This record gives sequence, structure tokens and C-alpha cells, in this order.
Amino acid sequence: MTRYLISFDDGAMTFPEEELPEVAEASHEVVCKAQDAGVWVFGGGLERQQASVVATDGTVTDGPYPETKAVLGGFSIIDVPTREDALEWAAKIAAACRCAQEVREIMADPTV
Repeated sequence: MTRYLISFDDGAMTFPEEELPEVAEASHEVVCKAQDAGVWVFGGGLERQQASVVATDGTVTDGPYPETKAVLGGFSIIDVPTREDALEWAAKIAAACRCAQEVREIMADPTV
């Protein structure tokens, strides 16, 4: 099987705040279905703008940089047989979260 990163940008969830409980419940239901299907690996939302950048020399700076156009807002990692399966799960997540999702294949671990 292949692992996929399904993610959305910070600020992509633009529904009214009073609908958050409904969105949270729908999202939780999709996660439960993915767990029951045996494809869920891990996922979560990220704290807004709380990144640090560590350079190759160990220097730490606060990020993201102002020129950054998109900041990751949340993600899911699933393990499925095909890209089509990943796209189907992304569609379920998109409907639950009410925002578009990006799907990217995670490179295989060369040590396995």
C-alpha cells in the first residue's frame, strides 16, 4: 500500500464559526470511517502561524516568512492501495471540512 498526505491550507475553512461543532462532528465521522477501513495513519490540525524554521547549521528562526503564500492548516495521512482511493478519501474529508484538500503521495521509505 502507499501512504498519501491529504492537506489543506490555513484559512481554507471559511464557514461561519457557529457551524464549527457540525464540521467537527462530520470530520470525526470521516476519521472513524477511515480507522474502521484500516487506512488511517495519523492526522490533525496545526496551530496557526506557530512554525519555527531550523537551518542546516541549527539556526532557528520564527516562520513562516511573510512571502509565504500558503501555510499548512491541517493534514491526514492514509495508507491505501491506489491514488484513486486516496482521492476518494480526500473527497470525503473535503466535504466534512468544507474546504478543498491537496493530495500528495509520500515517497516510499528506501530502508523498507
